[in-house]
Amino acid sequence: MASPSGLQSGLSRQLFEIWCSDKKNACVIPGNVVEGTLAKTIINEPKEVTLMNGFADSNTKIISPKNCQSVEMYFNSEKRLAEKTPEVGETVSGLLVKKTFTYQIMAPDDLHVFSLLSTENISQRITIAYTGAFGVLEHRLKQILESVESLPDEESEGPAFGVHERLTVKYESEKHISLHWRSDPISDMVVVESEEATKTEEENNKKAEKVVHALLVSLFGDVKFGENGKLVISVDGNVAHLDKQNGNVECGNEGLKERVRVAFQRIQNVVKPIPLSVS
Repeated sequence: MASPSGLQSGLSRQLFEIWCSDKKNACVIPGNVVEGTLAKTIINEPKEVTLMNGFADSNTKIISPKNCQSVEMYFNSEKRLAEKTPEVGETVSGLLVKKTFTYQIMAPDDLHVFSLLSTENISQRITIAYTGAFGVLEHRLKQILESVESLPDEESEGPAFGVHERLTVKYESEKHISLHWRSDPISDMVVVESEEATKTEEENNKKAEKVVHALLVSLFGDVKFGENGKLVISVDGNVAHLDKQNGNVECGNEGLKERVRVAFQRIQNVVKPIPLSVS
C-alpha cells in the first residue's frame, strides 16, 4: 500500500512507474478517485498509460470490477523462497530479509525476484612487492593451506597458482606479484594468509616484536626498551628485566617475575609461527 491514491506523485507514482511494465505486477485501487488523476485514467481501462518521463506503456492489464464483484488473480512463482522445501527440524539455508515487520528466507538467486534488492560480485586485485622465488611462495602456502594448485600458463597468461579455487596468485615481474579474488568473508581470509606468506622472515620478526611489546604494555602498563635489547617492565615500584631472546626474567619480586615470564611465554606461543622442522 502506498499513497497518494490518485497516483499523481509521491511514492505510489514512483512504484507504479517501476512496476507497471511487468505483467506479473498488479495495481489495486480500493477507493474513489478524482477526475484528471492517473488512477482515474487507469480505471477507465486505457489501451496505454503515459508515464512521467513521456513514454507510453501498453503492457498494463486493467480490471475494473463493480462493487462486490470478485476478481481472480493468478501468481506464478518460478522460484522458491528457500533453496528447498524444509522438513521438520531441518536447518534452512538462505538469506533472511526484513521488510517492515515481516521476515522472509530467500535463496540468494531469488533475492532480485522477490525483493527490490540485488546481489553483486566484487572482484578485487592487489599488487604486492615480492622479490623472492615464485615457487618458494607457492611452497609456503602449501604448508599453510590445503588446496594450492598450479594453473596452466595459457589460462593465466604467465606463471600462476590457485588457492582453494577462490584466489589466483600471478607472477607479474621480478619485483611484484598480484592477487585476484572475488570478495567474500572466506576469500578475504585466504588473501590475508597469502599476503602474510609473501613477507620475509625479517619483516615477520619486526611485526612480531611490535605485537609482543603492545601486548606487554596492555598487561603491565610501563614497558620500555632497555640495554642489550631487553625490556624493562615497571609495576608498583618493582622492576623486571625481560630478555626477548631466551625469555629469561630478572626481578627481585618473585611474583612479578613469574607473571612476566608466563605472559611472555604465552605471547610468544601465539605470535611466533611453529617451526616447519617440528613434527
